[in-house]
Amino acid sequence: MTTTQPSLKATVAGIEFPTCVYNASGPRTGSAQALAKIAKSKSGGILAKSATLHSQTGNPQPRIWQSEAASMNSEGLPNSGIDYYLSKDTIDEVRNACGDSEQSNAKPYMVSISGHSLQDNLTMLKQIMDTYAKGNSGISAVELNLACPNVIGHPIIAYDFEQMDTVLQAVSNLYAAQKSTLPLGIKMPPYFDGPHFQSAAGCINKYTHCVKYVASINTIGNALCIDAHSEMPVISSKGGFAGLSGPAVKYTALANVRQMRNLLDASIDVIGVGGVSSGVDAFELLLCGAAAVQVGTCHWLEGPKCFDRICGELQQIMREKGYSTVKDFSNQLKPWSKEGASASRAAKKLKEKQQEDAANNLVVGNNGGVVEHLVNVVLVLLIAVLAADKFGLVDL
Repeated sequence: MTTTQPSLKATVAGIEFPTCVYNASGPRTGSAQALAKIAKSKSGGILAKSATLHSQTGNPQPRIWQSEAASMNSEGLPNSGIDYYLSKDTIDEVRNACGDSEQSNAKPYMVSISGHSLQDNLTMLKQIMDTYAKGNSGISAVELNLACPNVIGHPIIAYDFEQMDTVLQAVSNLYAAQKSTLPLGIKMPPYFDGPHFQSAAGCINKYTHCVKYVASINTIGNALCIDAHSEMPVISSKGGFAGLSGPAVKYTALANVRQMRNLLDASIDVIGVGGVSSGVDAFELLLCGAAAVQVGTCHWLEGPKCFDRICGELQQIMREKGYSTVKDFSNQLKPWSKEGASASRAAKKLKEKQQEDAANNLVVGNNGGVVEHLVNVVLVLLIAVLAADKFGLVDL
Protein backbone atom coordinates (compact mmCIF):
# COMPACT_ATOMS: atom_id res chain seq x y z
CA MET A 1 0.00 0.00 0.00
CA THR A 2 1.32 3.45 -0.90
CA THR A 3 1.07 6.20 1.72
CA THR A 4 1.29 9.09 -0.74
CA GLN A 5 -1.81 10.56 -2.38
CA PRO A 6 -2.18 8.92 -5.82
CA SER A 7 -2.53 11.23 -8.80
CA LEU A 8 -5.72 11.03 -10.87
CA LYS A 9 -4.34 13.20 -13.67
CA ALA A 10 -5.09 12.03 -17.19
CA THR A 11 -4.37 13.05 -20.76
CA VAL A 12 -7.08 12.72 -23.40
CA ALA A 13 -6.56 13.86 -26.99
CA GLY A 14 -3.48 15.74 -25.81
CA ILE A 15 -5.56 17.64 -23.22
CA GLU A 16 -4.55 17.56 -19.55
CA PHE A 17 -7.30 16.65 -17.07
CA PRO A 18 -6.71 17.21 -13.32
CA THR A 19 -8.71 14.02 -12.64
CA CYS A 20 -9.63 11.14 -14.93
CA VAL A 21 -13.32 11.24 -13.92
CA TYR A 22 -15.72 13.74 -15.46
CA ASN A 23 -19.33 14.12 -16.58
CA ALA A 24 -21.00 12.58 -19.60
CA SER A 25 -23.12 14.76 -21.84
CA GLY A 26 -26.68 14.21 -20.59
CA PRO A 27 -28.87 15.24 -17.65
CA ARG A 28 -27.60 18.14 -15.49
CA THR A 29 -25.46 19.52 -18.34
CA GLY A 30 -27.90 21.74 -20.23
CA SER A 31 -27.38 25.10 -18.53
CA ALA A 32 -24.42 27.26 -17.52
CA GLN A 33 -25.54 26.98 -13.91
CA ALA A 34 -25.52 23.17 -14.03
CA LEU A 35 -22.13 23.13 -15.76
CA ALA A 36 -20.73 25.53 -13.16
CA LYS A 37 -21.72 23.11 -10.39
CA ILE A 38 -19.76 20.37 -12.17
CA ALA A 39 -16.80 22.75 -12.44
CA LYS A 40 -16.79 23.26 -8.67
CA SER A 41 -16.53 19.51 -8.04
CA LYS A 42 -13.60 17.16 -8.57
CA SER A 43 -14.78 16.40 -12.08
CA GLY A 44 -11.69 16.53 -14.28
CA GLY A 45 -13.51 18.32 -17.09
CA ILE A 46 -16.85 19.85 -18.03
CA LEU A 47 -18.76 18.47 -21.03
CA ALA A 48 -21.85 20.36 -22.16
CA LYS A 49 -25.16 18.92 -23.29
CA SER A 50 -25.28 17.64 -26.88
CA ALA A 51 -26.35 20.69 -28.87
CA THR A 52 -28.42 21.07 -31.97
CA LEU A 53 -28.25 24.00 -34.36
CA HIS A 54 -31.23 25.62 -32.64
CA SER A 55 -32.68 25.18 -29.15
CA GLN A 56 -35.31 22.48 -28.68
CA THR A 57 -37.44 21.13 -25.84
CA GLY A 58 -37.03 17.41 -26.58
CA ASN A 59 -39.57 14.63 -26.22
CA PRO A 60 -42.78 14.84 -24.13
CA GLN A 61 -42.76 13.99 -20.42
CA PRO A 62 -42.40 11.53 -18.80
CA ARG A 63 -39.15 10.75 -20.58
CA ILE A 64 -36.92 9.54 -17.72
CA TRP A 65 -37.29 6.50 -15.46
CA GLN A 66 -34.94 4.93 -12.94
CA SER A 67 -34.59 2.05 -10.51
CA GLU A 68 -31.70 0.66 -8.46
CA ALA A 69 -30.66 -1.67 -11.29
CA ALA A 70 -31.09 0.57 -14.31
CA SER A 71 -32.24 3.87 -15.75
CA MET A 72 -34.00 4.76 -18.96
CA ASN A 73 -34.39 8.00 -20.86
CA SER A 74 -35.91 9.25 -24.06
CA GLU A 75 -35.09 12.93 -23.70
CA GLY A 76 -34.85 13.70 -27.39
CA LEU A 77 -31.89 16.07 -26.91
CA PRO A 78 -33.46 19.04 -25.10
CA ASN A 79 -30.84 21.81 -25.25
CA SER A 80 -30.32 25.54 -25.61
CA GLY A 81 -28.73 25.46 -29.07
CA ILE A 82 -25.06 25.65 -30.07
CA ASP A 83 -24.83 29.44 -29.73
CA TYR A 84 -25.60 29.17 -26.03
CA TYR A 85 -22.81 26.68 -25.31
CA LEU A 86 -20.28 28.75 -27.28
CA SER A 87 -21.30 32.09 -25.77
CA LYS A 88 -18.79 34.03 -23.70
CA ASP A 89 -21.28 34.31 -20.83
CA THR A 90 -21.72 30.53 -20.60
CA ILE A 91 -18.00 29.78 -20.87
CA ASP A 92 -17.04 32.52 -18.38
CA GLU A 93 -19.54 31.23 -15.82
CA VAL A 94 -18.11 27.72 -16.13
CA ARG A 95 -14.48 28.84 -15.99
CA ASN A 96 -15.07 31.17 -13.04
CA ALA A 97 -16.68 28.32 -11.12
CA CYS A 98 -13.43 26.36 -11.31
CA GLY A 99 -11.76 28.80 -8.93
CA ASP A 100 -8.56 30.63 -9.74
CA SER A 101 -7.39 31.21 -13.30
CA GLU A 102 -4.72 28.52 -13.10
CA GLN A 103 -7.28 25.85 -12.20
CA SER A 104 -9.77 27.08 -14.80
CA ASN A 105 -7.14 26.68 -17.50
CA ALA A 106 -6.34 23.17 -16.22
CA LYS A 107 -9.97 21.99 -16.25
CA PRO A 108 -11.14 21.67 -19.87
CA TYR A 109 -14.56 22.77 -21.10
CA MET A 110 -15.87 20.74 -24.04
CA VAL A 111 -18.94 21.03 -26.23
CA SER A 112 -20.98 18.20 -27.74
CA ILE A 113 -22.99 18.31 -30.96
CA SER A 114 -25.74 16.10 -32.37
CA GLY A 115 -27.29 17.73 -35.42
CA HIS A 116 -30.44 16.60 -37.20
CA SER A 117 -28.45 16.28 -40.43
CA LEU A 118 -24.89 16.07 -41.66
CA GLN A 119 -25.11 19.69 -42.78
CA ASP A 120 -26.23 20.72 -39.28
CA ASN A 121 -23.22 18.98 -37.77
CA LEU A 122 -20.83 20.57 -40.26
CA THR A 123 -22.32 24.02 -39.65
CA MET A 124 -21.94 23.66 -35.88
CA LEU A 125 -18.48 22.15 -36.19
CA LYS A 126 -17.26 25.09 -38.30
CA GLN A 127 -18.74 27.48 -35.76
CA ILE A 128 -16.82 25.72 -32.98
CA MET A 129 -13.61 25.70 -35.06
CA ASP A 130 -13.93 29.47 -35.63
CA THR A 131 -14.38 30.08 -31.91
CA TYR A 132 -11.51 27.74 -31.02
CA ALA A 133 -9.19 29.44 -33.52
CA LYS A 134 -9.55 32.82 -31.79
CA GLY A 135 -7.30 31.64 -28.95
CA ASN A 136 -8.14 31.57 -25.24
CA SER A 137 -11.70 30.73 -26.28
CA GLY A 138 -12.23 28.50 -23.27
CA ILE A 139 -13.11 25.55 -25.51
CA SER A 140 -10.82 22.51 -25.33
CA ALA A 141 -12.52 19.95 -27.58
CA VAL A 142 -15.71 18.90 -29.35
CA GLU A 143 -17.55 15.59 -29.03
CA LEU A 144 -19.58 14.52 -32.08
CA ASN A 145 -22.52 12.39 -30.98
CA LEU A 146 -23.07 9.61 -33.54
CA ALA A 147 -24.93 7.42 -31.04
CA CYS A 148 -28.17 9.02 -29.89
CA PRO A 149 -31.09 6.55 -30.04
CA ASN A 150 -33.81 8.90 -28.84
CA VAL A 151 -34.45 11.40 -31.64
CA ILE A 152 -37.71 10.44 -33.33
CA GLY A 153 -37.24 9.65 -37.02
CA HIS A 154 -33.43 9.54 -36.86
CA PRO A 155 -31.45 6.28 -36.85
CA ILE A 156 -28.23 5.76 -34.91
CA ILE A 157 -25.54 6.89 -37.37
CA ALA A 158 -22.76 4.72 -35.99
CA TYR A 159 -24.76 1.54 -36.63
CA ASP A 160 -24.73 2.30 -40.36
CA PHE A 161 -21.02 2.02 -41.16
CA GLU A 162 -21.40 3.40 -44.68
CA GLN A 163 -23.21 6.45 -43.33
CA MET A 164 -20.64 6.83 -40.52
CA ASP A 165 -17.83 6.82 -43.07
CA THR A 166 -19.65 9.47 -45.11
CA VAL A 167 -20.01 11.66 -42.01
CA LEU A 168 -16.38 11.26 -40.96
CA GLN A 169 -15.13 11.94 -44.50
CA ALA A 170 -17.12 15.18 -44.59
CA VAL A 171 -15.77 16.10 -41.15
CA SER A 172 -12.24 15.29 -42.32
CA ASN A 173 -12.69 17.51 -45.37
CA LEU A 174 -13.83 20.38 -43.15
CA TYR A 175 -10.79 19.96 -40.90
CA ALA A 176 -8.53 20.11 -43.95
CA ALA A 177 -10.28 23.16 -45.39
CA GLN A 178 -10.18 25.03 -42.08
CA LYS A 179 -6.69 23.78 -41.15
CA SER A 180 -8.20 23.24 -37.72
CA THR A 181 -6.41 21.64 -34.75
CA LEU A 182 -9.59 21.40 -32.64
CA PRO A 183 -9.48 18.02 -30.82
CA LEU A 184 -12.40 15.85 -31.95
CA GLY A 185 -14.03 12.98 -30.09
CA ILE A 186 -16.85 10.67 -31.18
CA LYS A 187 -19.63 9.41 -28.93
CA MET A 188 -20.20 5.76 -29.86
CA PRO A 189 -23.17 3.41 -29.39
CA PRO A 190 -22.69 -0.03 -27.84
CA TYR A 191 -21.76 -2.87 -30.18
CA PHE A 192 -22.53 -6.52 -29.52
CA ASP A 193 -20.92 -8.54 -32.30
CA GLY A 194 -17.27 -9.00 -33.24
CA PRO A 195 -17.58 -7.91 -36.89
CA HIS A 196 -19.36 -4.73 -35.79
CA PHE A 197 -16.47 -3.77 -33.49
CA GLN A 198 -14.06 -4.37 -36.36
CA SER A 199 -16.12 -2.38 -38.86
CA ALA A 200 -16.51 0.57 -36.50
CA ALA A 201 -12.84 0.65 -35.55
CA GLY A 202 -11.76 0.18 -39.16
CA CYS A 203 -13.84 3.16 -40.21
CA ILE A 204 -12.54 5.42 -37.42
CA ASN A 205 -8.91 4.41 -37.98
CA LYS A 206 -9.08 6.03 -41.43
CA TYR A 207 -9.41 9.44 -39.77
CA THR A 208 -6.66 9.51 -37.14
CA HIS A 209 -5.63 12.97 -38.36
CA CYS A 210 -8.82 14.46 -36.88
CA VAL A 211 -10.42 11.87 -34.53
CA LYS A 212 -8.50 11.96 -31.25
CA TYR A 213 -10.80 9.97 -28.94
CA VAL A 214 -13.96 7.89 -28.80
CA ALA A 215 -16.40 7.85 -25.87
CA SER A 216 -17.86 4.38 -25.46
CA ILE A 217 -20.73 3.73 -24.75
CA ASN A 218 -23.91 5.73 -25.14
CA THR A 219 -27.16 4.24 -23.86
CA ILE A 220 -28.37 0.86 -25.15
CA GLY A 221 -31.23 1.81 -27.43
CA ASN A 222 -34.75 0.38 -27.64
CA ALA A 223 -35.15 -0.71 -24.04
CA LEU A 224 -38.72 -0.93 -22.73
CA CYS A 225 -40.11 -0.79 -19.20
CA ILE A 226 -43.76 -1.57 -18.44
CA ASP A 227 -45.93 -0.37 -15.56
CA ALA A 228 -47.82 -3.59 -14.76
CA HIS A 229 -50.48 -1.77 -12.74
CA SER A 230 -51.49 0.63 -15.52
CA GLU A 231 -50.51 -1.84 -18.26
CA MET A 232 -48.58 0.80 -20.20
CA PRO A 233 -44.96 1.92 -20.78
CA VAL A 234 -43.32 4.19 -18.20
CA ILE A 235 -41.96 6.44 -21.00
CA SER A 236 -44.51 8.41 -23.04
CA SER A 237 -42.79 8.93 -26.42
CA LYS A 238 -41.68 6.46 -29.11
CA GLY A 239 -44.07 3.81 -27.83
CA GLY A 240 -42.10 3.71 -24.58
CA PHE A 241 -38.82 2.65 -26.19
CA ALA A 242 -35.85 4.41 -24.61
CA GLY A 243 -32.11 4.28 -23.97
CA LEU A 244 -30.96 1.98 -21.16
CA SER A 245 -28.24 3.23 -18.81
CA GLY A 246 -27.05 2.94 -15.23
CA PRO A 247 -25.61 -0.15 -13.46
CA ALA A 248 -27.24 -2.57 -15.92
CA VAL A 249 -25.01 -1.44 -18.81
CA LYS A 250 -21.62 -1.52 -17.06
CA TYR A 251 -20.63 -4.93 -18.37
CA THR A 252 -21.48 -3.95 -21.94
CA ALA A 253 -19.43 -0.78 -21.44
CA LEU A 254 -16.44 -2.77 -20.15
CA ALA A 255 -16.55 -5.04 -23.21
CA ASN A 256 -16.85 -2.11 -25.65
CA VAL A 257 -13.98 -0.21 -24.06
CA ARG A 258 -11.76 -3.30 -24.17
CA GLN A 259 -12.65 -4.09 -27.78
CA MET A 260 -12.17 -0.52 -28.93
CA ARG A 261 -8.85 -0.17 -27.14
CA ASN A 262 -7.63 -3.36 -28.81
CA LEU A 263 -8.83 -2.39 -32.29
CA LEU A 264 -8.32 1.37 -32.54
CA ASP A 265 -5.08 3.06 -33.52
CA ALA A 266 -2.92 3.83 -30.48
CA SER A 267 -3.19 7.56 -31.22
CA ILE A 268 -6.96 7.48 -30.51
CA ASP A 269 -7.87 7.53 -26.82
CA VAL A 270 -10.87 5.67 -25.43
CA ILE A 271 -13.17 7.20 -22.81
CA GLY A 272 -15.15 4.70 -20.76
CA VAL A 273 -18.83 5.51 -20.22
CA GLY A 274 -21.65 3.40 -18.82
CA GLY A 275 -22.67 2.28 -15.35
CA VAL A 276 -20.01 4.19 -13.40
CA SER A 277 -21.24 4.84 -9.87
CA SER A 278 -18.18 3.97 -7.75
CA GLY A 279 -14.41 4.02 -7.68
CA VAL A 280 -14.42 0.29 -8.48
CA ASP A 281 -16.45 0.91 -11.65
CA ALA A 282 -14.02 3.61 -12.77
CA PHE A 283 -11.03 1.40 -11.95
CA GLU A 284 -12.40 -1.46 -14.05
CA LEU A 285 -12.96 0.74 -17.12
CA LEU A 286 -9.48 2.21 -16.81
CA LEU A 287 -8.03 -1.29 -16.46
CA CYS A 288 -9.79 -2.26 -19.72
CA GLY A 289 -8.03 0.54 -21.58
CA ALA A 290 -9.93 3.77 -20.90
CA ALA A 291 -7.80 6.90 -20.60
CA ALA A 292 -10.57 8.52 -18.53
CA VAL A 293 -14.18 7.81 -17.57
CA GLN A 294 -17.42 9.75 -17.86
CA VAL A 295 -20.30 9.58 -15.37
CA GLY A 296 -23.90 10.02 -16.53
CA THR A 297 -26.72 8.32 -14.62
CA CYS A 298 -24.99 8.56 -11.23
CA HIS A 299 -24.46 12.28 -11.83
CA TRP A 300 -28.14 12.64 -12.67
CA LEU A 301 -29.23 10.88 -9.47
CA GLU A 302 -26.58 12.11 -7.03
CA GLY A 303 -25.52 15.45 -8.43
CA PRO A 304 -21.95 16.78 -8.82
CA LYS A 305 -20.91 15.50 -5.39
CA CYS A 306 -20.64 12.07 -7.04
CA PHE A 307 -17.37 13.15 -8.66
CA ASP A 308 -15.78 13.88 -5.28
CA ARG A 309 -16.89 10.51 -3.91
CA ILE A 310 -15.87 8.47 -6.96
CA CYS A 311 -12.47 10.19 -7.14
CA GLY A 312 -11.90 9.50 -3.44
CA GLU A 313 -12.85 5.84 -3.82
CA LEU A 314 -10.60 5.44 -6.85
CA GLN A 315 -7.66 6.96 -4.98
CA GLN A 316 -8.26 4.56 -2.07
CA ILE A 317 -8.13 1.59 -4.47
CA MET A 318 -4.91 2.94 -5.95
CA ARG A 319 -3.37 3.33 -2.48
CA GLU A 320 -4.29 -0.22 -1.52
CA LYS A 321 -2.80 -1.59 -4.75
CA GLY A 322 0.31 0.59 -4.65
CA TYR A 323 -0.48 2.61 -7.79
CA SER A 324 0.76 6.20 -7.92
CA THR A 325 -0.74 7.27 -11.25
CA VAL A 326 -3.58 6.21 -13.53
CA LYS A 327 -1.05 5.21 -16.17
CA ASP A 328 0.30 2.56 -13.80
CA PHE A 329 -2.76 0.37 -14.45
CA SER A 330 -4.68 1.83 -17.40
CA ASN A 331 -4.96 -0.80 -20.17
CA GLN A 332 -3.18 -3.34 -17.96
CA LEU A 333 -5.96 -5.95 -17.75
CA LYS A 334 -4.39 -9.31 -16.93
CA PRO A 335 -5.41 -12.60 -18.58
CA TRP A 336 -7.43 -15.03 -16.46
CA SER A 337 -5.33 -17.42 -14.38
CA LYS A 338 -5.85 -19.98 -11.62
CA GLU A 339 -3.49 -18.03 -9.40
CA GLY A 340 -5.43 -14.81 -9.88
CA ALA A 341 -8.78 -16.50 -9.26
CA SER A 342 -7.41 -18.12 -6.09
CA ALA A 343 -6.05 -14.82 -4.81
CA SER A 344 -9.41 -13.17 -5.50
CA ARG A 345 -11.31 -15.85 -3.53
CA ALA A 346 -8.89 -15.50 -0.62
CA ALA A 347 -9.30 -11.72 -0.61
CA LYS A 348 -13.10 -12.08 -0.67
CA LYS A 349 -13.03 -14.51 2.29
CA LEU A 350 -10.74 -12.18 4.24
CA LYS A 351 -13.07 -9.24 3.62
CA GLU A 352 -16.09 -11.28 4.72
CA LYS A 353 -14.23 -12.34 7.89
CA GLN A 354 -13.32 -8.73 8.66
CA GLN A 355 -16.93 -7.65 8.18
CA GLU A 356 -18.14 -10.50 10.43
CA ASP A 357 -15.63 -9.58 13.13
CA ALA A 358 -16.64 -5.95 12.94
CA ALA A 359 -20.32 -6.91 13.30
CA ASN A 360 -19.54 -9.14 16.30
CA ASN A 361 -17.53 -6.40 17.97
CA LEU A 362 -20.43 -4.03 17.45
CA VAL A 363 -22.83 -6.48 19.11
CA VAL A 364 -20.48 -7.03 22.03
CA GLY A 365 -19.97 -3.32 22.36
CA ASN A 366 -23.70 -2.68 22.34
CA ASN A 367 -24.33 -5.42 24.92
CA GLY A 368 -21.59 -4.03 27.11
CA GLY A 369 -23.20 -0.63 26.90
CA VAL A 370 -26.58 -2.08 27.95
CA VAL A 371 -25.07 -3.83 30.99
CA GLU A 372 -23.20 -0.68 32.04
CA HIS A 373 -26.41 1.33 31.72
CA LEU A 374 -28.35 -1.17 33.90
CA VAL A 375 -25.65 -1.11 36.59
CA ASN A 376 -25.79 2.68 36.67
CA VAL A 377 -29.60 2.61 36.99
CA VAL A 378 -29.43 0.13 39.90
CA LEU A 379 -26.81 2.24 41.69
CA VAL A 380 -28.90 5.38 41.30
CA LEU A 381 -31.97 3.60 42.69
CA LEU A 382 -29.98 2.19 45.63
CA ILE A 383 -28.60 5.63 46.53
CA ALA A 384 -32.08 7.12 46.31
CA VAL A 385 -33.54 4.48 48.65
CA LEU A 386 -30.72 4.89 51.21
CA ALA A 387 -31.14 8.64 51.14
CA ALA A 388 -34.88 8.32 51.66
CA ASP A 389 -34.33 5.95 54.64
CA LYS A 390 -31.83 8.35 56.21
CA PHE A 391 -34.31 11.17 56.15
CA GLY A 392 -37.18 8.98 57.35
CA LEU A 393 -39.06 8.99 54.13
CA VAL A 394 -39.23 5.17 54.06
CA ASP A 395 -38.74 2.32 56.53
CA LEU A 396 -36.28 -0.40 55.58
